Amino acid sequence: MSVLNQKTIKEDITFKGVGLHNGLEVNLKIKPAEPNTGIVFKRTDLKDHNIIIPNIFNVSSAVFCTTISNENRVSVSTIEHLMGALYGLGMDNALIEIDNEEVPILDGSAKLFVEKILKVGIKNSDAPIKIIKIEKKIEFHDGKKTISIEPSKISLDIDFELKYENDLIGTQRNSIKVFESDLTNIYNSRTFCLFEDIDKLKGMGLARGGNLNNAIVVKDKKVLNEKGLRNEKEFVNHKILDCMGDLYLAGYKIIGKLVCSQGGHKLTNQLLRKVFENDENFSLIEIKEKNLPHAFINKSHLRSIA
Repeated sequence: MSVLNQKTIKEDITFKGVGLHNGLEVNLKIKPAEPNTGIVFKRTDLKDHNIIIPNIFNVSSAVFCTTISNENRVSVSTIEHLMGALYGLGMDNALIEIDNEEVPILDGSAKLFVEKILKVGIKNSDAPIKIIKIEKKIEFHDGKKTISIEPSKISLDIDFELKYENDLIGTQRNSIKVFESDLTNIYNSRTFCLFEDIDKLKGMGLARGGNLNNAIVVKDKKVLNEKGLRNEKEFVNHKILDCMGDLYLAGYKIIGKLVCSQGGHKLTNQLLRKVFENDENFSLIEIKEKNLPHAFINKSHLRSIA
């Protein structure tokens, strides 16, 4: 079997935690799935209409997190960290069972998702993967926020710039090749907020499950978390993680070059919607080992693939 074939996990893995925004306890289980299933969410606390597909057209909200809903308005929110982990690890198929409406925030990053997936191992199938190849440059602007994606030969390149008025965060920029770079710092980077925004968020019914164990809090020029930052570009690296997760709502891995300044969940979703407005903007290609260089594969994870 080729390492370029579709992948799933070898066995069930479970997580327990609270939702970042609703603050409610939640249990989540990732289960193996057959080839061509894709990523599927199932609300196990509901008997009917409980399947939600992570697709850009199913995004019902992209304010502070990404929420997907089905036609019966059954939703799952804050999916981006888990989806970013699945994207980076090359997971094509998985059934995600969840007994509440928000994915557990865990430590605020994708670190624990990645560690557990790699611990149980990744199972290769006989089915070749499919990828979306960007054929034309597409841009989207929202005031000072900009995002674009254009053709690339064999990789998904993400170049992300973050700008905050806060002196500690300031302007940060980083770029990665998703299928080639070591993504450890991306997976490990946590969500963050400014101390002065906490009351505002909670007044909006958000961040009810947030604390210093699952988010970076910045006050003036100081990080309030006892152990500080995990890496020097943790703020922008977390934005890249979010971006990866939101891009996976395209349904497949993408080959292209994405450049973003001051973007977020909404901007990424708007860009993808614009891409899919016209079939000339992209191609859906079935990939076989003979027609794609091995640079496409994230080499750091090959040892985990059976």
